[in-house]
Amino acid sequence: MELLLASAIGLLAGAGVYLSLRGRTFPVVLGLTFVSYAVNLFIFVAGGIRLDAPPIVGAAAAMTDPLPQALVLTAIVIGFGMTAYLVVLAIRLRAADGHDHVDGDGEAGR
Repeated sequence: MELLLASAIGLLAGAGVYLSLRGRTFPVVLGLTFVSYAVNLFIFVAGGIRLDAPPIVGAAAAMTDPLPQALVLTAIVIGFGMTAYLVVLAIRLRAADGHDHVDGDGEAGR
């Protein structure tokens, strides 16, 4: 299970960095979203995964730590707001400049 989660975190982070280095705005927004997913998964896994364990009720050794769950839930909401803002900013940039290149030069990437 740990290998699967570590591979998923690495894949999401790698794909996010790769897409963030692209020249157009949509892959950059998608890459930043993937990086935020990787960080959320990392924080969630850092809290410990216990199958069929309640978050607060029970003995201290059998409990799942609720703090990383709360942090990830907050980060999901903040990440959604950031993604929505970046999409609106990209649409506005496309309308103003007529292209969606990150560096501002429409002919350099062609």
